[in-house]
Amino acid sequence: MATFLYRLGRLAFRRRWYVALLWVGVLACVGLSALRAPGASDEEFSMPGIESQKAYDLMEQRFPGAAADGATARVVFVAPEGQKVTATENKQAVERTVTELGDGSQVAGVADPFKSAAVSKDGTTAYATVTYKAASSDITDASRAALEQATHQARDAGLKVETGGSAMDSGGGPGGVAEIIGISIAAVVLLITFGSLAAAGLPLLTAVLGVGLSMFTILTLSDALGLSTSTGTLAMMLGLAVGIDYALFVVSRYREERARGQAPQEAAGLAVGTAGSAVVFAGLTVVIALAGLSVVGIPMLTKMGLAAAGAVVVAVLVALTVVPALLGFWPNAVLSGAVRKQGRSRRGWVRRPGKGSRSATAVEPAAASASASGDAKDNHGTRWARFVLRRPVPVLLLSVVGLGALALPATALQLGMPGDEAKSTSTTERRAYDDLAEGFGPGFNGPLTIVVDAKGADDAKTAVSTISEKIGGTKGVVSVSKAHFNDAGDTAVFTATPSTSPTDEKTKTLVKTIRDERPATEAATDGASFEVTGTTALNIDIAGKVQAALIPYLVVIVGLAVVLLLVVFRSLFVPLKAALGFLLSVLAALGVVVVVFQQGHAASLLGVEQTGPIMSLMPIFLVGIVFGLAMDYEVFLVSRMRESYVHGETAEQAVVSGFRHSARVVVAAALIMIAVFAGFVGEDDSMIKMIGFGMASAVLFDAFVVRMALVPAVLAMLGDRAWWLPKWLDRILPRVDIEGEALTRSPAPVPDATPDEPAEARV
Repeated sequence: MATFLYRLGRLAFRRRWYVALLWVGVLACVGLSALRAPGASDEEFSMPGIESQKAYDLMEQRFPGAAADGATARVVFVAPEGQKVTATENKQAVERTVTELGDGSQVAGVADPFKSAAVSKDGTTAYATVTYKAASSDITDASRAALEQATHQARDAGLKVETGGSAMDSGGGPGGVAEIIGISIAAVVLLITFGSLAAAGLPLLTAVLGVGLSMFTILTLSDALGLSTSTGTLAMMLGLAVGIDYALFVVSRYREERARGQAPQEAAGLAVGTAGSAVVFAGLTVVIALAGLSVVGIPMLTKMGLAAAGAVVVAVLVALTVVPALLGFWPNAVLSGAVRKQGRSRRGWVRRPGKGSRSATAVEPAAASASASGDAKDNHGTRWARFVLRRPVPVLLLSVVGLGALALPATALQLGMPGDEAKSTSTTERRAYDDLAEGFGPGFNGPLTIVVDAKGADDAKTAVSTISEKIGGTKGVVSVSKAHFNDAGDTAVFTATPSTSPTDEKTKTLVKTIRDERPATEAATDGASFEVTGTTALNIDIAGKVQAALIPYLVVIVGLAVVLLLVVFRSLFVPLKAALGFLLSVLAALGVVVVVFQQGHAASLLGVEQTGPIMSLMPIFLVGIVFGLAMDYEVFLVSRMRESYVHGETAEQAVVSGFRHSARVVVAAALIMIAVFAGFVGEDDSMIKMIGFGMASAVLFDAFVVRMALVPAVLAMLGDRAWWLPKWLDRILPRVDIEGEALTRSPAPVPDATPDEPAEARV
């Protein structure tokens, strides 16, 4: 592989105009296709195989048109202290507001609280439900403004008025802000790392190119493949992350080869042949993690994972072709000022006359020896590596014990789907939630929907009444509503209001109790059956399914990654160490997320006002994304150690060499990711805060504790055994030559520089 990629890198450098025009042409074509393609739809969330989804499907079948996805808004009225909303003046103010609410062009209807029994028992609180003709994503700003304007009359009359519901969901803040912040932070880190504007700008430019092509492709295929507007979110985030990382690694190796005295074209070939091999296998591990999301069994997650995997493949191709092509346009611009000055002082260097080998681009021995001595110079990476090599046992114990202690709270992990109760108290949605909970009880915000299939019962109404009475008598149920039958009279729907809030563990227990008692309840109806659904039950089912899928998902992606790393490093212990280190960092990250967002410790420092269950999909996202990034850092760091070991260094020397050349790149890449993810902590939405905090913590632990401390400590203790592989396994595994051994052992013939090569490249 190294030989093939070496030739590819030289070809892209030499034929840079063709490569550049090809990629620009592809981007233009896909971009035009995206503009002409039908827009992405707002795919309805579905989770095959769970009871809540089966109940929804039955409702759609038996109540045609009733399951329309029109948005709703709930306008909550609270009387001043000591008064009631049923008082004459207050009632008139509410009724005027209800009348005005119905005037909107997108409004389908408004339920008057005094006619729909939507007044609390103490008379202090009432609510009006506004139903819209459009889905929440299609509600216009004008409709939301009209909703807000209509509430002014009641406020002027002294009532407290708050609004919640799906109609208030505007889809988040302005798009692209996080990406812009991320790119800005990445630019600063890259500039500090490389000390060159060109070297800092090149990874950003190629990453944006890759993300642009990926997003245009997703938009083009969205209608044909049924992709939703959220499908590209993960692809954009990961495409930007790995795009910067992969280009960063190739550019760093190119600068290193130039510092050794290699001519530009040769340096580009060697960079792609060695660093590019690591990029290919790092990309494969990320693709495995993302494609593995299909194991969870959620169609939306599967599509998001496959779309993001496609973006990673594009990032790899860009790093292998566009990066060397751009280096061909500006071969010296990416070098540090010191190296450029050194090059200008050696204008006497000449190409050796030999043809057909890599030595045709070599420099005079004096220059090569000078660069070699500079290459062996100590830096922060080597000093840290030697520190760990002298004290491997204490470093290993401290790393494992520290991460293990942070991971302990993860044993108390509770999954759920936070709603309006998790929003800031500065939002009207949160205040509406609190007012309803106070006026109607904490369970009012999360009623259970019971769908009764009485098709097989002799008397449908009697069967439904029996089920309603049984559920109403269950401990933890405050009340049940009147059953609503379909036109055929064989299916009914009613709600059961719990005594506890939607995210309370007692509500989860109640749902389980109702379902566990179902056989006895159904036996009393002579042929009827029922399912429990609703937002609360759906969230409970999603959490259960995700929790059950987490272990199989981990087994699949870690297992495949271990096999891949066996092929890459030809070692039994290195892949196992990589997998175990990843598990430690992910569990530690989950632990700190539980401590802050579930248990509430230091929550105020992050602006978290309400603690509760961890978002159901959080662990899956955390495992998938961080696994990909962790394997990136593992491959980047350890591949250089493997390269040095294969080329004759001792096991300890190889560790030092790996840190000398790759530690700075890994640290820079990790800092970029930490800064990008940490930027989301400043968002108002608690779920976004949670994702950003969890991802930043996981990258911090994995890059700086596992890869920078645990890895060298383990390798120091194992010594040469770290690279041991049973002979029978060595014969079975294919050889991919990620360390570029073939480039040193038997150089591949390459043509001389072409006449259009810039003068700098022929130095």
